[in-house]
Amino acid sequence: MADASPSRLGLRQGGSDSNELFEKVFQSEILTAFETKVKLKDKHRTRGIDHGQSASFPATFKANARYHTPGTEITGQTIPHSDVVITLDDMLISDVFVAKIDELKASYDFRAPYSKELGDALALFYDKNVARNLVLASRGAALFTGDQGGGALTAAGFATTAATLIDGFADATQAMEEKDVPVEDYPIYAALKPAQWYLLAADEKNINKDYQGEGSSRQLVLTTMAGVNIVKSNAFPWGVNDSANSNIPAKYRANFTNTLGVVWIEAAAGTLQLAGLEFEEAWDTRRQGTLMLAKMAVGHGTLRTKCAIELKIA
Repeated sequence: MADASPSRLGLRQGGSDSNELFEKVFQSEILTAFETKVKLKDKHRTRGIDHGQSASFPATFKANARYHTPGTEITGQTIPHSDVVITLDDMLISDVFVAKIDELKASYDFRAPYSKELGDALALFYDKNVARNLVLASRGAALFTGDQGGGALTAAGFATTAATLIDGFADATQAMEEKDVPVEDYPIYAALKPAQWYLLAADEKNINKDYQGEGSSRQLVLTTMAGVNIVKSNAFPWGVNDSANSNIPAKYRANFTNTLGVVWIEAAAGTLQLAGLEFEEAWDTRRQGTLMLAKMAVGHGTLRTKCAIELKIA
């Protein structure tokens, strides 16, 4: 009796690896999971590079106006220039090792849930570091002499009272506008943890149609409040002290114990990206298993500090 000639689903024409095409399915699933979970990727400045360790984000300050005295020579003024340098962190990875014996015994497709977990892990880490830098921007000094830095608003009611939190959004927007931040030209965001998001979503001003509310008592919907786009995520490290957190780079460490949220526009923080999300899969003969690895090379930093306002509880 002759052997069967199986059509190997994972074999590329002309190739020799019967799993080659299967790997791309796993990689696509990781990308989907990452893009779904990330909340802050499109809400701050990003810059890609193809080599190097750091990159600068150029900045200019405002020009001055003056009266001209007839007959005097106009020689031009000097506009202050500066830049903010963001450096790359070490490679950010999420990995899992699957023993061959377990793969043979499994009665379900483990790749889909594993890929989702790897993507979610990278997304959570990415968002946490961006969030940390948004708060660090609010605590930063002015970039130029004569300019202003970030700021903070403090109220115990931010944590428990929707009206106080809504007033905080308005006050934060006003504080940025008084520093000449172009809040009318850019979307304004506020980052909150779920507890405060649901507090606002259930508030009368969000539910009551007389206030142009979008929500209802049956289905809570919350997108904007006081002209601010509300972002909800468990990723935000509010209420924790990261001053000695050795799991993150030293430049991101700070005490966020009293942080309740942050209001900002995209110029407040930036991300430098050398390598986007990539996937590797390697069979280990000595250990009889497959190592699955998701990775990316990025770094984060503060940019225009006056473009962020921290919301703190007393």
